[in-house]
Amino acid sequence: MEKSMIRYKGIHPGLILAHELEKRGIKKRPFALSINILPQTLNDITKARRRLTPSISLKIDRALCLEEGTMLILQAYYDLKEEKEKSPGPTPDLKNLRKILFWDTDINKIDGQKQSTSIIQRVFERGNDIEKKTLLDFYGRSKIKSVTGRSGIKDNYIPIMKTLKSK
Repeated sequence: MEKSMIRYKGIHPGLILAHELEKRGIKKRPFALSINILPQTLNDITKARRRLTPSISLKIDRALCLEEGTMLILQAYYDLKEEKEKSPGPTPDLKNLRKILFWDTDINKIDGQKQSTSIIQRVFERGNDIEKKTLLDFYGRSKIKSVTGRSGIKDNYIPIMKTLKSK
């Protein structure tokens, strides 16, 4: 299990424990009693409703012959993932963007990382050069180019409606 720990980063350790117990053919209740914890506690852990404490993780590691601290490290990875999801990512300086560009959205709730493609599209469809420069400085040329097809600012726009050529 230690070799594949990287694969389990960010997954609740209780879910991994449930899988491991099932794989080894061990029932939860007898396992919980054998490591001197309440079966309800183990059930809550394996259903991802409770986090692992250091003492319980040590008991599980010893009982399953895992390297000491394995389950606690998995809990730490899960806690880090949870914390990252709580905190919003960095956003471009929205003071340089006109609020009219985001008339249908609360500009204070925009996540600059999750909604980067939408932000870039909207600014390059309707924004001015200052607004485009703000995004270029924040996201970089490669990100802007991946969305718009061009890495510059002058004459760089995404047409809202394609013009039709007549034959």
